[in-house]
Amino acid sequence: MEGANAPSRAPVTLFTLNTPEDIKQFATGCDADIGGTSTVHLELDESGSAATGRFWGEMRLSVRPEFQGKIRGGYAGFRNKPRPTLFGELCDDVSGHQYLALRLRLGGDPRLRNSYFVNLQTDGPVTTDLWQHRLYFKRNDGGWEDVFVPFDNFILTNTGELVQDQITMYRERIRTVGISLLGGNSGVSGPYDLGIHSIRVVNDEDVTRPLKDPSQGA
Repeated sequence: MEGANAPSRAPVTLFTLNTPEDIKQFATGCDADIGGTSTVHLELDESGSAATGRFWGEMRLSVRPEFQGKIRGGYAGFRNKPRPTLFGELCDDVSGHQYLALRLRLGGDPRLRNSYFVNLQTDGPVTTDLWQHRLYFKRNDGGWEDVFVPFDNFILTNTGELVQDQITMYRERIRTVGISLLGGNSGVSGPYDLGIHSIRVVNDEDVTRPLKDPSQGA
């Protein structure tokens, strides 16, 4: 039967952050791990009608005195932990979808709103490679919104630097998904606070509020 084996275009949820077990799937890190002074927390926020993840802390550009001139402060982030199985590490095949969809709520210091990035790691030979895209928020009222990022718009980085020879993302095996706050890049410090409900993959027909890249103009 023609089309019977066509891949499904239905949305697929990769991660939810709605229970304590969900939160345990993720690991956090910040510049304090190597001598900085930022803080990072990923917790379950049960203050609303439904529990959601809360990524929060203090973004600081300073470093401890003994590391002055040796490292740069100003980052915090989280990503899912590796998922080992008896048959190797579990990865997600997102090749049948066009967008990564994140349901988020932005809080904290508004000066940090343009310093959030979403990061993808594929199951490739270079473990320090990271696919990255800035998160563009439209709301200014602290409400929930869906942020849609086309997979084709991610750029390949390595140890924080742009890779000159860009390649096509290996979307058949996504190993980790995460969010980082890079205050050091923008020179902005202050309290940050981001609510995370879910991370999904979708296609055009399920994009409800596509975000235009501001750098592309009107």
